[in-house]
Amino acid sequence: MRLPSQHRRVIGVVALGALLALTGGTPTTAAPEDRGAPALRPAMAWGDNGSGRLGDGTGQQRDTPVAVSGLLSVAQVDAGTAYGLALLTNGTVRAWGDNARGALGDGTEADHATPGVVAGLDGVRQIAAGAVHALALLADGTVAAWGDNTSGQLGLGVTGGSRLLPVRVPGLRKVRAVAARDSYSLALLPDGTVLAWGNNSAGVLGNGTVGTDVPTPAPVLGLKNVRTLAAGSGHVLALLRDGTVAAWGANNFGQLGRGTVTADPSPVPAPVADLAGVEAVAAGLLHSLALRKDGTVRSWGGNEDGQLGIGSFGGVRDRPVTVSGLTRARAVAAGFNTSYALSRADDDIVHAWGRNSTGQLGDGSTVRRSLPVTAQTSLDQVDTLAAGDGFTLAAG
Repeated sequence: MRLPSQHRRVIGVVALGALLALTGGTPTTAAPEDRGAPALRPAMAWGDNGSGRLGDGTGQQRDTPVAVSGLLSVAQVDAGTAYGLALLTNGTVRAWGDNARGALGDGTEADHATPGVVAGLDGVRQIAAGAVHALALLADGTVAAWGDNTSGQLGLGVTGGSRLLPVRVPGLRKVRAVAARDSYSLALLPDGTVLAWGNNSAGVLGNGTVGTDVPTPAPVLGLKNVRTLAAGSGHVLALLRDGTVAAWGANNFGQLGRGTVTADPSPVPAPVADLAGVEAVAAGLLHSLALRKDGTVRSWGGNEDGQLGIGSFGGVRDRPVTVSGLTRARAVAAGFNTSYALSRADDDIVHAWGRNSTGQLGDGSTVRRSLPVTAQTSLDQVDTLAAGDGFTLAAG
């Protein structure tokens, strides 16, 4: 990674939250075509287009998928609150949308509605988008970070300001995967333990305390044998190697899946109830998803917009319930009261349910859904999927 010398510019306040990715871990990359030509792996986007977060060069809301401009070789996408990230198959990173705190990593604070290069990065293996900060896992196992640092979410040992260009996170080595959301960050190590840093108002750092920000990566207590992570807006899920799931953080909508709803956060990991045989997890604003090996999906937490996929709106479920009508899912993702699953039967189809006020379900409407509907992306196969605040990204 090349880090330009100008990276030390610091500026002022803000943060809130959104995102999520698919299964975590190292993203799938395309196999090369014959004669060495890379396979085409374009990106699509739909939903709210404020600040150009769909990357199509306009500010027009889209309730069906449109192409993200100029992206043809995408290995992974991720979504912040109002910006998008794409890791290309050549190991470089593109970003677009809102740039008020430098989340686009181009040395400026100017929004742009088409993808631009995140400066000084190559050899990237995975990306993770927080609300207004981002992480890149590099091939050598180190991590770069950029954007807002109000709560120390860049892991630099200090709080405040922002970094408009990527900087290395000190002390991180041999990292296997990264995750981010809101104003905090996570790193998974080869031994299955997890480090966390940044805002701890909801106990997401898993260190047994609530409220004190930590600007340096520190261990999540009592957690081992982790396979992958999902960072939500105030809670975290860890998929363990035995197929069970641990959760910690906010539980005011039962999003920890422990059979309780509590106003006080739970700052230490504990098992999600009645859940085994899990292949992937996703964490949204107030709810959680788990994909089981049999292709069914479990959901729990808040259901205001039908994001649990159980055929009703409202209420909470403090233990996992089965999403109706999904029997052959292969991946899951979650956003702001939205849920998504990819189909094993049809590689180009995205199943979606929950909030749809800006067309973020991609079904051609703005009607919220309590049961899965389909969005046709025109991609040959969707390999990576992510959701931000009112918008969705896919590539493959």
